[in-house]
Amino acid sequence: MRQDFSNVTDEQLAQLFPILLEEHNPEWKEYFLKEKDHLQSIFGDKMVRINHIGSSAVDGLIAKPTVDILIEVEVDTDIQSITETMLEAGYVVNTPESDIIMYIKGYTPNGFCGQAVHIHVRHSGDWGELYFRDYLNTHPEVAAEYVELKILLKEQYQHDRDGYTQAKGEFVQKYTDIARKEYGVRYQP
Repeated sequence: MRQDFSNVTDEQLAQLFPILLEEHNPEWKEYFLKEKDHLQSIFGDKMVRINHIGSSAVDGLIAKPTVDILIEVEVDTDIQSITETMLEAGYVVNTPESDIIMYIKGYTPNGFCGQAVHIHVRHSGDWGELYFRDYLNTHPEVAAEYVELKILLKEQYQHDRDGYTQAKGEFVQKYTDIARKEYGVRYQP
């Protein structure tokens, strides 16, 4: 079933989808693995790499209950045909700046329903989200600082998802840069 948000204002979206934070749920990893199999069947050999990213990919970290997935694809991938398949499977299309396309699930005109999923589709690259995830997984003291920041910002940006993400930006960039220095070019294609 296709979701239609064309008649929903930005203000209504902000109320429908507030910032929620939950204790880490081990089922997020299981959900990623299930979703990974499904996405591999759709993207096939055009998929270069698939990773669980975001806070739900960091063991023990308080997170928005959203499973973020980064799919890296070949340049000649037929996104239009894949998008039709994704729409038929109940995903909604979103087009943020950093992605070729993004598919989301778990959002309805009445609010959240089921597991929220963000599938970021990009060309193969050396993406910062992978370094940040790895750094938080191996540096619990930085992960704890990140939790404190997220809790503070949730109160300030509860109905402003973009503002919440931007407000975390300096912290995320700082530790992504540190991770790149510590790990070297771990994810370069």
